Amino acid sequence: MLGQPLDWIVLHNRADEITLDEAREQVEQDLPSLSDLYVLGLIHLNRGEPSEARDKFQRILAVDPDNRQARWGMAEVARRGHDYVGSRQTLEEIISHDPGFAPDLISLAYLEYINQDFKKAAEVSARVINLGRDKVDQSNYLRAHGLYAAAKGMIAHYGGLFSKAVNGAAVLRHLNIIRRIAPGSPIVNFGLGSYYLLIPPLFGRDLDKARHFLERTIAADPRFSDPYVRLAQVYRLKGNQTKYRELVEKALGLDPKNELALDVKNRTCRFICFDDGTE
Repeated sequence: MLGQPLDWIVLHNRADEITLDEAREQVEQDLPSLSDLYVLGLIHLNRGEPSEARDKFQRILAVDPDNRQARWGMAEVARRGHDYVGSRQTLEEIISHDPGFAPDLISLAYLEYINQDFKKAAEVSARVINLGRDKVDQSNYLRAHGLYAAAKGMIAHYGGLFSKAVNGAAVLRHLNIIRRIAPGSPIVNFGLGSYYLLIPPLFGRDLDKARHFLERTIAADPRFSDPYVRLAQVYRLKGNQTKYRELVEKALGLDPKNELALDVKNRTCRFICFDDGTE
């Protein structure tokens, strides 16, 4: 039987509002609450510090072994460490008990995307969107729209002209929803940067806009590997091979197993890559 849930919507929003030092101060009390440990674990996840996040979730599980939020946290750490099999097993178990737990659905949507099941990734993301903003913390609500847009973009890429038109429009529509809610969010900057890079020239590719939004993404979150790869592709299309290689290696330096960076570097092109100056 899974443990009693924490008030995860409040805690996820709180993790976006307080500093690392403030969260640490709460945990350094003699008897920190499970909620305080969870918030600190989330902040470490947001900062790209999986080992520190794992420690906080493990401390919760030592007190409450079936705590579903901490178990999700461990599964998310595993996902970010590219242990997809172990992560999926835990995520699917949790969601079977709590189908409205948005962080779990977002983690599953990422797994479907990496697995190239873009239709399923869109469907799972849509489940979070359909819960409504009052039933989801803001960051995961934004991630749901971003993932939905990313999945639709890949569906458009692999489809014909009609698919490109219909699904491409869906991409921009959902990115604009994020933009209205959180204009400076790295999620929308990365989404728009990728959109203006990956959309075919016939439909409005704009490398200068792509570079602008991707550079803003990196400035806001320099530990996020994917925008370095997409920015590298901008430079490849502009004919700057040196900058292209530098940025791909930068992404791999941050995450040696990053699927997008390896896909582009090894020319497997599962997630779209380009020849010099061409499609």
